[in-house]
Amino acid sequence: MPRISAAQRRSDFIKAAVEVIASYGIEGATTRRIAEQAQANLAMLHYCYDSKEDLFADVYEFVAGRYLEVIKDNDAQGDLRETARALLRGVMECYLESTSFTAATVELISWARRQHADRGIAVYDKALERVRATLRDAGSDRPIGPEVVDEVAFVIAALADGFAANWLTYGDRAAALGQMEIAVSVLDSWLAARLGSTPVSS
Repeated sequence: MPRISAAQRRSDFIKAAVEVIASYGIEGATTRRIAEQAQANLAMLHYCYDSKEDLFADVYEFVAGRYLEVIKDNDAQGDLRETARALLRGVMECYLESTSFTAATVELISWARRQHADRGIAVYDKALERVRATLRDAGSDRPIGPEVVDEVAFVIAALADGFAANWLTYGDRAAALGQMEIAVSVLDSWLAARLGSTPVSS
């Protein structure tokens, strides 16, 4: 049987931690449960990570990285409106793809906000800043003020987070697909009202 590298094992433990956090919450995410989920022994987990905090730090990076992948995949989709729609749809599809990822993300950010305020905020801030940068790039042919970029990013985040909460609560995929379309139409309406009256920056 081929030897599994420490890097691969760390990746396994991160993915296992996401599943365990989604099922048991932060407090119930013991190293033993995480090791079992990863189909590894506890000694291997402690070889890869000095503490659960170190493991959770890598889980945070994984969560933030997943958001950044979604944003990168929807970079430069056309003009500002098209890009905003693609970003919202991309994040909602990411949530729909994995309830474990969605649940673990909500748990981690809430827990970090209580225990380590800066770390919890940092995950959210990193994703939002990338959204803002993508929106600024998309609006380069018709520059808009930074306050409008902030507003668009906020609306995308609010709609995506509301979708995530509803998806986690009810778990109805068919309903969620319809709700995605509703969320995109709400964004469309808001963009039409807000950007229709936005003057071009000098």
